[in-house]
Amino acid sequence: MPDEYRTVAREGSHEIEINRSRFLCTLAPAATEQQAQDVIARVRRAHADANHNCFAYVIGADAAVQKASDDGEPGGTAGVPMLQMLLRRDMRYVVTVVTRYFGGVKLGAGGLIRAYGGVVGEALDTLGTRTRRRFRLVDITVDHQRAGRLENDLRSAGREVRDVRYAEAVTLSVALPDADVPAFRAWLADATAGGARFEPGGETYGDA
Repeated sequence: MPDEYRTVAREGSHEIEINRSRFLCTLAPAATEQQAQDVIARVRRAHADANHNCFAYVIGADAAVQKASDDGEPGGTAGVPMLQMLLRRDMRYVVTVVTRYFGGVKLGAGGLIRAYGGVVGEALDTLGTRTRRRFRLVDITVDHQRAGRLENDLRSAGREVRDVRYAEAVTLSVALPDADVPAFRAWLADATAGGARFEPGGETYGDA
């Protein structure tokens, strides 16, 4: 799993015009391939009168799923440059659809590649991206008497408390950078006088 990747925080659009052709780029977050397909279908319905609705998406922190479509443009001139722009920017869990309204002037293969890739790059710059970083989840179990103060100490120190579960004891789930785990474990033992149980868990991603 990569240490970090970028994604978009919200859906948005950006438009450019080249030789009277309009290129409208829609960007949206997509946690799954189905969500990406849903966005594509929605944009296609909204712009059913357009000449082309080309798309690209990347799903997975490791970019395991990559798809692109030229939607009638010459092969390799639309979807591929859109996908390449997403990958060049380390974008993940994202879908983009570029809607083209033809303006009567042919751009040629090179012009199309620059237009489709370029409008995605401009949309990313305009809408903004956020970085997601890999964290290790750890469970800390303490008695009820210590739990409230420990949670306050964690939040005051800027630690991300993902979950708090109450039973006979209290378990707090905390997200930590891998490099911080040894020092955090030592801090925890000192802060609770050895009264906390520490259990490392899986990995997750969170805002950097």
